[in-house]
Amino acid sequence: MRRVRYHEYGEPEVLTIEEADIPEPGPGQVLIRAEAIGANFVDTRFRRGPAGGAIFGRPLPGTLTGDVVGTVRQTGADVDTALLGRRVAALSEDAFADYAVADAAWATVVPDTMDVASASVLATAAPVALRVLRTGGLAPGETVLIHSAAGAIGHLCVQLATVLGAGAVIAVAGTAEKVDFALRHGATAGIASSTDWASQVSGVDLVVEAVGGGVLRRSLGVLGPYGRMVVFGAASGELVDIPVTELFALRSVAGFSLLAWRATRPAQARAEMTELTGLITAGRLRTSVHATLPLAEAAEAHRLLESRTTMGRVLLVP
Repeated sequence: MRRVRYHEYGEPEVLTIEEADIPEPGPGQVLIRAEAIGANFVDTRFRRGPAGGAIFGRPLPGTLTGDVVGTVRQTGADVDTALLGRRVAALSEDAFADYAVADAAWATVVPDTMDVASASVLATAAPVALRVLRTGGLAPGETVLIHSAAGAIGHLCVQLATVLGAGAVIAVAGTAEKVDFALRHGATAGIASSTDWASQVSGVDLVVEAVGGGVLRRSLGVLGPYGRMVVFGAASGELVDIPVTELFALRSVAGFSLLAWRATRPAQARAEMTELTGLITAGRLRTSVHATLPLAEAAEAHRLLESRTTMGRVLLVP
């Protein structure tokens, strides 16, 4: 089979396609014949190695994570063989390949009628989008501000905030075009992040943030009394401290990790994946695809992600 790896850190050109044996699923795993793979921005940071930021360390040779949609061809020990032949979506740590292994416990069955783009968000993007809003305790009628609102997770957050009854959904995105994209997906207001966005909004109940650095610090200032911020990433690679005095104004900050959430609340995490499948099937949550590329163009996928021009998902097709 073909797979994509990198044997040195650097620009997208270090991604190389190579021949490899089809992997064997281990205990608790399934082998998936990939139909499509959703690319994740975080891997562009891992690919850069030390240049990607202090928190983005991964040994060589490097593999690429991804949200794999495909058919289960083999099951490992302790896995229900009823999954054989089923169409699933799952996160894989070595996803850019014709075949990928993934944890069976988090492989969600995909309806045959669901398009591959929608299926690609069931593994991580949609579960993260829903859970960060719920971690922040979003209540009906409240105002939520969503950073990177045109991204793979952000455009789902915008829609799910409406599903959860938000009174106002403020989208912050990199360009006017991205703001328009977020508005088309249900945001009630939009601000370009290239402007002084923090001076244009105040009294927010919930901020959803995964950029880090100065964006995180400025986001604290737009929260109203009893306002909350949920931080689930640091795409900028900039780590900052939060002065405790910033919290005295009745503000709170929570962190979120999908892996930690699944480890501590597995039954609830699985129930939410089922819930999201229902929302997509009912047409209440839609996925936009910025580009679909062949597997051999993995480097181009990373160029697109790093250009910060993407709106929605970037998919690779083996």
